[in-house]
Amino acid sequence: MDDSAHHTGIAHGHTAHEGHPRGGVTWGSAAKATLHCLTGCAVGEILGMVIGTALAWGNAPTMILAITLAFVFGYSFTLFAIRGAGLDVRAALKVALAADTVSIAVMELVDNGIIALVPGAMEAQLADGLFWWALLGGLAVAFVITTPVNKWMIGRGKGHAVVHAYH
Repeated sequence: MDDSAHHTGIAHGHTAHEGHPRGGVTWGSAAKATLHCLTGCAVGEILGMVIGTALAWGNAPTMILAITLAFVFGYSFTLFAIRGAGLDVRAALKVALAADTVSIAVMELVDNGIIALVPGAMEAQLADGLFWWALLGGLAVAFVITTPVNKWMIGRGKGHAVVHAYH
């Protein structure tokens, strides 16, 4: 095994973040990775909350739908990007799961926790400003909290770092 591959983690299916040695990830790179993840999460989260609220579902089914769709869209955005690099579906799915699971989980925990804690947010209707402020505010706070998590993971060749070999 090539010694440089061993030190970057490539031999173990992980890569150092493109252009950065392991542990030397910039905040900008971490924010970019988090924003990528947030985009998929936000689409799924907002769609789930809108559907659940429009159908007058209870809090639990609405949150379950929103969280499920956040994971589906979050993984899908990564999956489609790396499928374009020529990976088969199975390999691309493994990369997407490794790249995004922790980031999406943290984001969803924070976002849904905030929505649940804001008085009246879960009862608000689509036309209410509170519905949108709680949802978008929760996503903004989730971005701020998830960025350091992603920075830490990328610096160790994990999380979004595994995707960079396919960009």
